[in-house]
Amino acid sequence: MTEKWREDEEYMSYVEDLLETEAVKKLANYTQHVHSTRLEHSISVSYYSYLLAKKWGGNAKATARAGLLHDLFYYDWRTTKFDEGTHAYIHPRIAVKNAEKITDLSDLERDIILKHMWGATIAPPKYKEGYIVTFVDKYCAVKEAAQPMSASMRKRWQRYFGKESSI
Repeated sequence: MTEKWREDEEYMSYVEDLLETEAVKKLANYTQHVHSTRLEHSISVSYYSYLLAKKWGGNAKATARAGLLHDLFYYDWRTTKFDEGTHAYIHPRIAVKNAEKITDLSDLERDIILKHMWGATIAPPKYKEGYIVTFVDKYCAVKEAAQPMSASMRKRWQRYFGKESSI
């Protein structure tokens, strides 16, 4: 995960109040995608989404805040099951309820959080910012899970072939 977000004054002005809450800090106690905590993942999604929203003329503040709050839930998604539906369907609703306990959500922020699992669920985002967070979330998940595998594959390549690889 990049640490550039800490030095980005505009980004920090949008999310600092959220980062200071116990509700968000608690995400550091949960593993998300094998090699990252839920807090690390949420910050990555938030920051990269914020950068894209700025670049593409979206609401950078709402995107940053919703990106940070999109996975605001406190259970192990690999083992916890629900009668009401899948994790992909349930956790955005839990995240919205938890987010509403610590901040007022705009309609845009609420839609971003609720629809960020589009692809695994059938309801598409209503706004471009929702598409940004949705796709950045998938990108970050793959990167977080695969990056350590890439290093392992590189070592294996060097062991077998005795030279640096471009993989």
